[in-house]
Amino acid sequence: MSNDRKVLEKTVGSALSGEGAHVGTKNLFAGLNWKLAGTRPEGVPHSIYQLLNHMIYWQDWVVKWLEGKDPAVPAHASDGWPGGPRPASAKEWQQAVRGFRSRLDRLARQSREADLLATRGKHSRLGMLHAIASHNSYHAGQVVVLRQLLHKWPPPSGGVTW
Repeated sequence: MSNDRKVLEKTVGSALSGEGAHVGTKNLFAGLNWKLAGTRPEGVPHSIYQLLNHMIYWQDWVVKWLEGKDPAVPAHASDGWPGGPRPASAKEWQQAVRGFRSRLDRLARQSREADLLATRGKHSRLGMLHAIASHNSYHAGQVVVLRQLLHKWPPPSGGVTW
């Protein structure tokens, strides 16, 4: 493996995991119970559960694109926000969190196993992975703020608290 390839893999892996930037992306939802995840403090447009489902939606979209499929772009931004504001049960919450983590694993695997510079149309695999890592980081910040408002920060794994 070339040194350039190693650098690209490490950079993409760090972006997807949040390493060096923020709490581990996989740990973002740890330690939250399902009822709290569905709470929407006054003046806040989305619950943590809604943010989670939105992040899953776009991770799925990118995974499909990376697998050579042609996922449709939603007609409206609201179409990228599936589900309601709260999970119906602890099981539904846990399944969503597991699904989020498994998709992160798939994205990381894609970054290791394929040509990152390969393109389809006007987009590269590297560009798509960068976009989803940035998207996740953007919403990770929103989740952190909500967790702080709900007095559930940091997660059990720890995190920057200032």
